[in-house]
Amino acid sequence: MTFSRLAARSGLLALAGALAIGAASPALAFDEAQTRDIEGIVRNYLVAHPEVLIEAMQALESKRTAQEDAARRETIESSRKTLTATPEGTALGAASGDVTLVEFFDYNCGYCKRAASDMDVLMDSDPKLRVVLKEIPVLGPASEAASRVSLAFRSVKPESYGAFQRKLLASKTQVDEARALQVAESFGVKPEVLKPLLQGQAVQAELQETGALAMALGINGTPSYVVGDELVAGAVGADALAAKIGNVRQCGKATC
Repeated sequence: MTFSRLAARSGLLALAGALAIGAASPALAFDEAQTRDIEGIVRNYLVAHPEVLIEAMQALESKRTAQEDAARRETIESSRKTLTATPEGTALGAASGDVTLVEFFDYNCGYCKRAASDMDVLMDSDPKLRVVLKEIPVLGPASEAASRVSLAFRSVKPESYGAFQRKLLASKTQVDEARALQVAESFGVKPEVLKPLLQGQAVQAELQETGALAMALGINGTPSYVVGDELVAGAVGADALAAKIGNVRQCGKATC
C-alpha cells in the first residue's frame, strides 16, 4: 500500500472516529455544516476506493468466523463427556483409544455412505483410534424411523452395532423402518423384539440429546466429525481426518 493511500485511509478512519465521538458526546458534536463536510469526505473516499468496502466485509467475515470457531471449541470442550459417550461395546476401533473421532451421520445421506470407507481405512491403519457414532436423522421421517430401529438394535445387541450400522448404511435403496428391521433380522434380532422399543424413552432421549448436541455445534449437514477441538464438516476424506488425528496426538489440537 502506498504512503498516500495509507495516509488517506488513516484520515478516513480518523474522520469516522470523529463522527462516532461526536454522535456519542453531545458536548463534542459537530454542527450541521461540519457533519455534511465530513460525510462528503468519507463518501468521496469510498467512491474512489470501493475496494475498502470489500476489505471491510472480508475483515468482518473473518472476525465472525473466528468468533464462531471459538464458541464451537468452547461447546466441544464443555460437551466432551456427552460427545465421546456411547454404550459399552458400541465404540468402533480401539475400545480405549488415545484419540476419539466422533461422526454424526444420517442413514440416507449419500455422502455418509461414501465416507463409510474412510472410517474403515482410518480404523484399519490406526489401532489406537476410537470412533463414536452419533445418529442425527436430518433427512426426514424415513431416516428418523431407521435411527429408531438402529438405536433399539444397539440396546439389544450392542456388540453387533458397528456391523449393523455398516450394513444398513450400505443399502442401495432408501433406508426406512422396514429396511432397518430387515437388516436387524439378518443379525438375529426379530422385529417383535425391536418394535416395542422404537418409541421408548431410551431411544427418544438419545435422539433428543444428539440432536441438541448437533444444534449446539452448528452442524447443518452430514457427515460431520469432531476431532480434538474442531468440527470437521463434510466428507473430507481419510487423509484429511488422519492429519487432524495426528495433530491431536502431537499438540493436543486438530490444527497445530
